[in-house]
Amino acid sequence: MADMIFGRLVARLTFRRPPPVVGVVRLGGVIGPATPLRGGLNLSGMATLLERAFNLPGLQAVALSINSPGGSPAQSALIHTRIRALASEKDIPVMAFVEDVAASGGYWLACAADEIFVDENSIVGSIGVIYSGFGFVDAIEKLGIERRLYTEGDKKSLLDPFRPQREDDVARLKTVQRGIHDNFKAVVRLRRGHRLARPEEELFSGEFWVGSRAVELGLADAIGELRSVLRERYGRQVVLRTVGRPRGWLRRRFGLSGGLFGDAEAAAGGWADGLLGALEARAWWGRYGL
Repeated sequence: MADMIFGRLVARLTFRRPPPVVGVVRLGGVIGPATPLRGGLNLSGMATLLERAFNLPGLQAVALSINSPGGSPAQSALIHTRIRALASEKDIPVMAFVEDVAASGGYWLACAADEIFVDENSIVGSIGVIYSGFGFVDAIEKLGIERRLYTEGDKKSLLDPFRPQREDDVARLKTVQRGIHDNFKAVVRLRRGHRLARPEEELFSGEFWVGSRAVELGLADAIGELRSVLRERYGRQVVLRTVGRPRGWLRRRFGLSGGLFGDAEAAAGGWADGLLGALEARAWWGRYGL
Protein backbone atom coordinates (compact mmCIF):
# COMPACT_ATOMS: atom_id res chain seq x y z
CA MET A 1 0.00 0.00 0.00
CA ALA A 2 2.80 2.37 0.93
CA ASP A 3 4.57 1.56 -2.33
CA MET A 4 1.40 2.32 -4.28
CA ILE A 5 0.92 5.73 -2.61
CA PHE A 6 4.59 6.58 -3.14
CA GLY A 7 4.34 5.58 -6.81
CA ARG A 8 1.31 7.82 -7.37
CA LEU A 9 3.05 10.72 -5.67
CA VAL A 10 6.13 10.28 -7.85
CA ALA A 11 3.95 10.10 -10.95
CA ARG A 12 2.18 13.33 -10.04
CA LEU A 13 5.43 15.13 -9.37
CA THR A 14 7.00 13.78 -12.55
CA PHE A 15 4.16 14.61 -14.93
CA ARG A 16 2.81 17.75 -13.31
CA ARG A 17 2.56 20.55 -15.85
CA PRO A 18 4.79 23.53 -15.13
CA PRO A 19 2.99 26.77 -14.21
CA PRO A 20 2.24 29.23 -17.01
CA VAL A 21 4.74 32.06 -17.46
CA VAL A 22 4.01 35.67 -18.42
CA GLY A 23 6.90 37.95 -19.33
CA VAL A 24 6.55 41.46 -17.92
CA VAL A 25 8.30 44.37 -19.64
CA ARG A 26 8.20 47.87 -18.20
CA LEU A 27 7.91 50.73 -20.71
CA GLY A 28 8.33 53.78 -18.52
CA GLY A 29 9.46 57.36 -19.01
CA VAL A 30 9.78 59.84 -21.85
CA ILE A 31 10.32 58.18 -25.23
CA GLY A 32 13.56 59.24 -26.89
CA PRO A 33 17.33 59.30 -26.43
CA ALA A 34 18.87 58.82 -23.00
CA THR A 35 20.69 61.62 -21.14
CA PRO A 36 22.91 61.52 -18.03
CA LEU A 37 20.01 62.51 -15.78
CA ARG A 38 17.17 60.82 -17.64
CA GLY A 39 16.92 57.34 -19.07
CA GLY A 40 15.20 57.62 -22.44
CA LEU A 41 12.85 54.92 -23.68
CA ASN A 42 14.07 53.83 -27.11
CA LEU A 43 14.47 50.73 -29.27
CA SER A 44 18.22 50.55 -28.67
CA GLY A 45 17.63 50.16 -24.95
CA MET A 46 14.58 47.90 -25.28
CA ALA A 47 15.45 45.50 -28.11
CA THR A 48 17.34 42.98 -25.97
CA LEU A 49 14.74 43.11 -23.20
CA LEU A 50 11.92 42.43 -25.64
CA GLU A 51 13.81 39.51 -27.18
CA ARG A 52 14.35 38.04 -23.71
CA ALA A 53 10.71 38.49 -22.77
CA PHE A 54 9.42 36.72 -25.87
CA ASN A 55 11.85 33.82 -25.44
CA LEU A 56 11.08 32.86 -21.84
CA PRO A 57 10.51 29.11 -21.30
CA GLY A 58 6.85 28.19 -20.83
CA LEU A 59 5.71 31.60 -22.06
CA GLN A 60 1.95 32.15 -22.36
CA ALA A 61 1.82 35.93 -22.83
CA VAL A 62 3.80 39.16 -22.59
CA ALA A 63 2.53 41.99 -20.42
CA LEU A 64 3.61 45.58 -21.06
CA SER A 65 3.56 47.79 -17.97
CA ILE A 66 3.25 51.28 -19.47
CA ASN A 67 3.78 54.64 -17.81
CA SER A 68 4.82 57.17 -20.46
CA PRO A 69 3.69 60.69 -21.43
CA GLY A 70 5.08 60.24 -24.95
CA GLY A 71 8.07 61.67 -26.76
CA SER A 72 9.74 60.70 -30.02
CA PRO A 73 7.25 59.43 -32.64
CA ALA A 74 10.02 57.54 -34.45
CA GLN A 75 11.08 55.62 -31.33
CA SER A 76 7.42 55.00 -30.44
CA ALA A 77 6.88 53.47 -33.88
CA LEU A 78 10.10 51.43 -33.74
CA ILE A 79 9.30 49.88 -30.35
CA HIS A 80 5.69 49.23 -31.41
CA THR A 81 6.82 47.51 -34.61
CA ARG A 82 9.36 45.34 -32.79
CA ILE A 83 6.76 44.17 -30.27
CA ARG A 84 4.29 43.28 -33.01
CA ALA A 85 6.98 41.44 -35.00
CA LEU A 86 7.97 39.33 -31.99
CA ALA A 87 4.34 38.65 -31.06
CA SER A 88 3.62 37.43 -34.59
CA GLU A 89 6.83 35.40 -34.84
CA LYS A 90 6.30 33.65 -31.47
CA ASP A 91 2.49 33.57 -31.71
CA ILE A 92 2.25 35.09 -28.23
CA PRO A 93 -0.58 37.41 -27.06
CA VAL A 94 0.40 40.82 -25.70
CA MET A 95 -1.44 42.75 -22.99
CA ALA A 96 -0.78 46.36 -21.97
CA PHE A 97 -1.38 47.64 -18.44
CA VAL A 98 -1.42 51.42 -18.12
CA GLU A 99 -0.31 52.99 -14.85
CA ASP A 100 -0.43 56.80 -14.54
CA VAL A 101 -0.38 57.65 -18.22
CA ALA A 102 -0.20 56.23 -21.74
CA ALA A 103 -0.54 59.37 -23.80
CA SER A 104 0.75 60.42 -27.21
CA GLY A 105 3.72 58.10 -27.89
CA GLY A 106 2.84 56.21 -24.73
CA TYR A 107 -0.51 55.29 -26.27
CA TRP A 108 1.30 54.37 -29.51
CA LEU A 109 3.17 51.78 -27.41
CA ALA A 110 -0.05 50.55 -25.79
CA CYS A 111 -1.50 49.89 -29.24
CA ALA A 112 1.15 47.20 -29.71
CA ALA A 113 -0.94 45.07 -27.33
CA ASP A 114 -3.91 42.91 -28.24
CA GLU A 115 -5.70 44.14 -25.10
CA ILE A 116 -5.27 47.36 -23.13
CA PHE A 117 -6.08 47.53 -19.42
CA VAL A 118 -6.13 50.80 -17.49
CA ASP A 119 -6.73 52.12 -14.01
CA GLU A 120 -9.83 54.25 -13.62
CA ASN A 121 -7.56 57.26 -13.04
CA SER A 122 -5.02 56.59 -15.80
CA ILE A 123 -4.54 59.29 -18.44
CA VAL A 124 -5.03 57.83 -21.92
CA GLY A 125 -5.07 59.20 -25.46
CA SER A 126 -3.54 62.44 -26.77
CA ILE A 127 -3.47 61.09 -30.31
CA GLY A 128 -1.82 64.09 -31.89
CA VAL A 129 1.49 65.82 -32.57
CA ILE A 130 2.89 68.84 -30.74
CA TYR A 131 5.74 71.29 -31.23
CA SER A 132 6.64 74.08 -28.83
CA GLY A 133 9.33 76.73 -28.87
CA PHE A 134 10.20 80.31 -27.95
CA GLY A 135 10.82 83.56 -29.78
CA PHE A 136 13.50 85.98 -28.57
CA VAL A 137 13.41 88.57 -31.37
CA ASP A 138 12.49 91.57 -29.20
CA ALA A 139 14.77 90.44 -26.38
CA ILE A 140 17.95 90.32 -28.47
CA GLU A 141 17.11 93.70 -30.04
CA LYS A 142 16.84 95.28 -26.60
CA LEU A 143 20.13 93.71 -25.58
CA GLY A 144 21.83 94.85 -28.77
CA ILE A 145 22.60 91.31 -29.92
CA GLU A 146 22.96 90.60 -33.63
CA ARG A 147 21.96 87.15 -34.89
CA ARG A 148 24.28 85.69 -37.57
CA LEU A 149 23.13 82.58 -39.42
CA TYR A 150 24.54 81.15 -42.66
CA THR A 151 23.13 78.14 -44.50
CA GLU A 152 23.49 76.28 -47.79
CA GLY A 153 19.93 75.54 -48.84
CA ASP A 154 17.12 78.03 -48.30
CA LYS A 155 15.10 75.52 -46.26
CA LYS A 156 17.88 74.58 -43.86
CA SER A 157 16.69 76.92 -41.10
CA LEU A 158 13.26 76.39 -39.54
CA LEU A 159 11.55 78.65 -36.98
CA ASP A 160 14.75 80.30 -35.80
CA PRO A 161 13.83 81.64 -32.32
CA PHE A 162 16.00 84.73 -32.84
CA ARG A 163 14.25 85.82 -36.03
CA PRO A 164 10.62 86.77 -36.74
CA GLN A 165 8.34 83.81 -37.42
CA ARG A 166 7.82 83.15 -41.11
CA GLU A 167 4.59 81.74 -42.55
CA ASP A 168 6.39 79.32 -44.86
CA ASP A 169 8.30 77.90 -41.86
CA VAL A 170 5.02 77.23 -40.06
CA ALA A 171 3.58 75.62 -43.20
CA ARG A 172 6.62 73.32 -43.49
CA LEU A 173 6.32 72.32 -39.83
CA LYS A 174 2.60 71.64 -40.18
CA THR A 175 3.28 69.38 -43.17
CA VAL A 176 5.69 67.29 -41.09
CA GLN A 177 3.27 67.18 -38.16
CA ARG A 178 0.41 66.14 -40.43
CA GLY A 179 2.46 63.25 -41.81
CA ILE A 180 3.32 61.98 -38.31
CA HIS A 181 -0.29 62.40 -37.17
CA ASP A 182 -1.51 60.41 -40.18
CA ASN A 183 0.91 57.60 -39.30
CA PHE A 184 -0.26 57.64 -35.67
CA LYS A 185 -3.91 57.50 -36.71
CA ALA A 186 -3.19 54.61 -39.08
CA VAL A 187 -1.69 52.59 -36.20
CA VAL A 188 -4.71 53.23 -33.98
CA ARG A 189 -7.12 52.32 -36.78
CA LEU A 190 -5.22 49.09 -37.46
CA ARG A 191 -5.00 48.01 -33.83
CA ARG A 192 -8.22 49.45 -32.38
CA GLY A 193 -10.41 50.32 -35.35
CA HIS A 194 -13.26 47.87 -34.73
CA ARG A 195 -13.35 48.83 -31.03
CA LEU A 196 -13.41 52.62 -31.37
CA ALA A 197 -16.76 53.92 -30.18
CA ARG A 198 -16.63 57.59 -31.21
CA PRO A 199 -15.94 59.51 -34.46
CA GLU A 200 -12.29 59.90 -35.43
CA GLU A 201 -12.59 63.69 -35.28
CA GLU A 202 -13.11 63.37 -31.54
CA LEU A 203 -10.64 60.60 -30.81
CA PHE A 204 -7.80 61.92 -32.98
CA SER A 205 -8.03 65.54 -31.81
CA GLY A 206 -5.16 65.31 -29.31
CA GLU A 207 -7.58 65.17 -26.36
CA PHE A 208 -6.89 62.79 -23.49
CA TRP A 209 -9.21 61.10 -20.99
CA VAL A 210 -9.22 59.23 -17.68
CA GLY A 211 -9.09 55.45 -17.89
CA SER A 212 -12.76 54.78 -17.27
CA ARG A 213 -13.73 57.13 -20.10
CA ALA A 214 -11.05 55.62 -22.36
CA VAL A 215 -12.76 52.24 -21.97
CA GLU A 216 -16.10 53.76 -22.99
CA LEU A 217 -14.45 55.34 -26.05
CA GLY A 218 -12.85 52.05 -27.10
CA LEU A 219 -9.30 53.30 -26.60
CA ALA A 220 -8.88 50.68 -23.86
CA ASP A 221 -10.60 47.37 -23.18
CA ALA A 222 -11.14 47.17 -19.44
CA ILE A 223 -10.25 48.40 -15.98
CA GLY A 224 -7.63 46.11 -14.51
CA GLU A 225 -4.32 45.79 -12.65
CA LEU A 226 -1.52 43.63 -14.00
CA ARG A 227 -1.19 40.98 -11.28
CA SER A 228 -4.92 40.59 -10.70
CA VAL A 229 -5.79 40.29 -14.38
CA LEU A 230 -3.03 37.80 -15.11
CA ARG A 231 -3.92 35.61 -12.12
CA GLU A 232 -7.55 35.61 -13.21
CA ARG A 233 -6.60 34.82 -16.81
CA TYR A 234 -3.91 32.18 -16.25
CA GLY A 235 -4.60 30.94 -12.73
CA ARG A 236 -3.18 31.64 -9.31
CA GLN A 237 -0.03 29.67 -10.11
CA VAL A 238 0.99 31.95 -12.98
CA VAL A 239 4.63 33.03 -12.79
CA LEU A 240 5.32 36.68 -13.65
CA ARG A 241 8.84 37.05 -15.02
CA THR A 242 9.89 40.69 -15.04
CA VAL A 243 12.52 41.34 -17.67
CA GLY A 244 14.60 44.42 -16.87
CA ARG A 245 17.98 46.00 -17.43
CA PRO A 246 20.81 44.73 -15.22
CA ARG A 247 21.86 47.39 -12.71
CA GLY A 248 25.41 48.32 -11.76
CA TRP A 249 26.69 48.23 -8.19
CA LEU A 250 26.04 51.93 -7.45
CA ARG A 251 22.49 51.73 -8.79
CA ARG A 252 21.78 48.59 -6.74
CA ARG A 253 23.34 50.09 -3.60
CA PHE A 254 21.77 53.53 -3.72
CA GLY A 255 18.68 52.96 -5.88
CA LEU A 256 19.90 55.29 -8.60
CA SER A 257 18.02 55.36 -11.88
CA GLY A 258 18.98 56.72 -15.25
CA GLY A 259 22.54 56.96 -16.51
CA LEU A 260 24.34 59.35 -14.15
CA PHE A 261 26.60 56.68 -12.62
CA GLY A 262 25.59 53.62 -14.63
CA ASP A 263 26.76 54.68 -18.09
CA ALA A 264 30.09 56.40 -18.63
CA GLU A 265 29.32 57.26 -22.22
CA ALA A 266 26.07 58.97 -21.22
CA ALA A 267 27.79 60.81 -18.37
CA ALA A 268 30.25 62.21 -20.90
CA GLY A 269 27.33 64.18 -22.34
CA GLY A 270 27.68 66.63 -19.47
CA TRP A 271 25.54 68.00 -16.68
CA ALA A 272 24.06 70.75 -18.83
CA ASP A 273 22.60 68.27 -21.32
CA GLY A 274 21.31 66.16 -18.45
CA LEU A 275 19.65 69.14 -16.79
CA LEU A 276 17.95 70.15 -20.03
CA GLY A 277 16.79 66.55 -20.47
CA ALA A 278 15.38 66.51 -16.96
CA LEU A 279 13.52 69.77 -17.59
CA GLU A 280 12.18 68.41 -20.86
CA ALA A 281 10.96 65.27 -19.12
CA ARG A 282 9.30 67.36 -16.42
CA ALA A 283 7.49 69.33 -19.15
CA TRP A 284 6.21 66.13 -20.77
CA TRP A 285 4.76 64.82 -17.52
CA GLY A 286 3.40 68.25 -16.64
CA ARG A 287 1.16 68.27 -19.70
CA TYR A 288 -1.01 65.70 -17.99
CA GLY A 289 -0.97 67.20 -14.50
CA LEU A 290 1.64 64.73 -13.22
